Amino acid sequence: MIRSDDDEWDIVSSVGYTALLVAGWRAVHATSPDPLVRDDYAKLFVTASGDPYLTGVMANPPTSETATAFPRLYGVQSRFFDEFFVAATGSGIRQAVIVAAGLDSRAYRLGWPSGTTVFEVDRPKVLEFKSRVLAEQAAEPAAHRVEVAADLREDWPIALRAAGFAPDKPTAWSLEGLLPYLTGQAQDALFARIDQLSAPASRIAIGALGSCLDQDRLSALEAAYPGLNMSGDVDFSALTYDEKTKTKPAQWLTDRGWNVDPVRNTLQLQAGYGRTPPEVDAQIDAIMHSEYVTATR
Repeated sequence: MIRSDDDEWDIVSSVGYTALLVAGWRAVHATSPDPLVRDDYAKLFVTASGDPYLTGVMANPPTSETATAFPRLYGVQSRFFDEFFVAATGSGIRQAVIVAAGLDSRAYRLGWPSGTTVFEVDRPKVLEFKSRVLAEQAAEPAAHRVEVAADLREDWPIALRAAGFAPDKPTAWSLEGLLPYLTGQAQDALFARIDQLSAPASRIAIGALGSCLDQDRLSALEAAYPGLNMSGDVDFSALTYDEKTKTKPAQWLTDRGWNVDPVRNTLQLQAGYGRTPPEVDAQIDAIMHSEYVTATR
């Protein structure tokens, strides 16, 4: 699907489908012998969607090192954001905002301290799907979860404030896998709004498996590693925007007075988690240039 300034989506179309695809990868990662993260809700979303490709994958999850590369790398990404929220709440923060929440289940599966509110911002159809699936399973959030139905390309802070967000309190913000799907202008606007809403001691985590995507090089890698393609017919290059037109997140935050930690990539994160990245992971990262950023206001 070709992007436009006012395009829309649900969980099985355009950008929305990427959230379902990533849920599928998390579900596959959970079946591995020693997963970095176990998201037991991910498979529920795939099943409820009825998506033929992903339900077929879940019926016969891959096991080879090559075929599980993307699920493994998203396990790394999920662990990064899990640890960010644990550290943020450990420092006393009791307000979290998951921007472009998609099928994120952290409000349900993390051990949030008493009194924590987790705001989930995303498009109405995505939030409706997630809430319906979790309600059917009688799932209960581990924190006070608040849905904020909004389009990030619009003035979403209005909806966030109306939902009870307190800009005078420190906040933990997460932007997981989001930036590649924004134009440079939209990214700058998003950062500016978060900056304006962030009280001192607020924290932010930004990260994605790929800060850029060269579809031709990725296709060549898939040919060299049979079984690597775990995205079906999705053409990410049609959904994302050129990262060369955007300011690096770490630089943007530094320029505005945030204390930015050293930027890491997925290979460095794996090493920190006691894992040795297989060669296929290194090849993927050489093409997609993962970046994981944390900073404090």
